[in-house]
Amino acid sequence: MPTSSTKFAPPPPYVRTHRLIRVLRWSRLLTHVGVGLVAVGAIYPRVSAQRRAIITGWWARKLLRILNILLSIHGARPATDARNLIVAANHISWVDIFVINATQPSRFIAKAEIRDWPIAGWLSDKAGTIFIRRTRRSDTAKINEAMHNVLADGATIGFFPEGTTTSGDKLLKFHTSLFEPAVANAATIAPAAIRYRASDGEPSAAAAFIGELSFAESIAMIISEKSMIAEITFAPQIEASGLTRRELALQSEAAIAAILNVPLPHAHQRFTGERALTG
Repeated sequence: MPTSSTKFAPPPPYVRTHRLIRVLRWSRLLTHVGVGLVAVGAIYPRVSAQRRAIITGWWARKLLRILNILLSIHGARPATDARNLIVAANHISWVDIFVINATQPSRFIAKAEIRDWPIAGWLSDKAGTIFIRRTRRSDTAKINEAMHNVLADGATIGFFPEGTTTSGDKLLKFHTSLFEPAVANAATIAPAAIRYRASDGEPSAAAAFIGELSFAESIAMIISEKSMIAEITFAPQIEASGLTRRELALQSEAAIAAILNVPLPHAHQRFTGERALTG
């Protein structure tokens, strides 16, 4: 079991890219968001889940290119035609969603508050995000049914069982309630470890969406980086059938912690993931 975590230096207080490059990236980003709005509003409702997945993957990969983020994929990557699959990953940034979508297009589980975000909330809603409320245990049955329908349609589901973001140098305890739908639907879990590196390969915290950082400030910080590497590593898949939600959470947690080389959170935290659904 790992006993030490990777050290992350805070992003430097100066801008690394030329102003013209930042302006170009902002322009391309806004144009790409416009394309996304058209896609989810006009195209998604008219095409199959498989076609939506293709568009989602393309859009995510192009977004990463615009931000000059190189995608690096390792481990037991799921088959492109995998069914009844749920990707469970650690959570560092809003970029995580697009790292996963660029690798394994998914419909995500997210806290209901995101639906109220300007533009991003509408995009998430139209893209098929499954929204849950933190304080409503009664949502469990609804989420089970919603996930059953999504999986039956051939789509992959993605979620972040920590329920919040970190700087990437640790792993928080996984909320077991989020694994209940996986058990109920006898799904397959694909644990995925995400981390970000600078262009020189050293750990980077520039993508971390934590503290009081606003969404716009986070984008500006990433755009100010010359380049970045987003690394996603898949652990061997875990069959939910025959496991309790707590067992499934602990196995997924251990698999991701091993890849990240960080301590298991339940080794030093009281396990309290049995209460309410968390986004």
